[in-house]
Amino acid sequence: MSDATPSNASAAQTTDFETMTRDIAEVPAVEVIVTVAVNLMSAAAVKLGLTEEGDRYKDLDEARKLVHALAGLLDAGATEISSFHAAPLRDGLKSLQLAFREASVVPDEPGQGPGEKYTGPVFG
Repeated sequence: MSDATPSNASAAQTTDFETMTRDIAEVPAVEVIVTVAVNLMSAAAVKLGLTEEGDRYKDLDEARKLVHALAGLLDAGATEISSFHAAPLRDGLKSLQLAFREASVVPDEPGQGPGEKYTGPVFG
């Protein structure tokens, strides 16, 4: 049992939220966009089976969604984050798209793969 009263718990939660809000307000938008992109890339790599565990977490349906979301984010945000940040993210996206094509039992038609709506057809 806790000695904290409900009002004390509520006050602590409010304070924590205010601290988090203040912290996120100090982060530049470029860092937020790049962080989200890297998280999408990492999750997609896991779902493509590109980790040490390999097929343990492989799920191509989930990978498709993550790669598509990453492509959309990069398409929308590329002009906002500069080519210094966008170029390596685009390279990573292309690698994931190619890995998806290789992992698929029945490959998508060119231009129909995940994210190719935004990037155009991806070829090895």
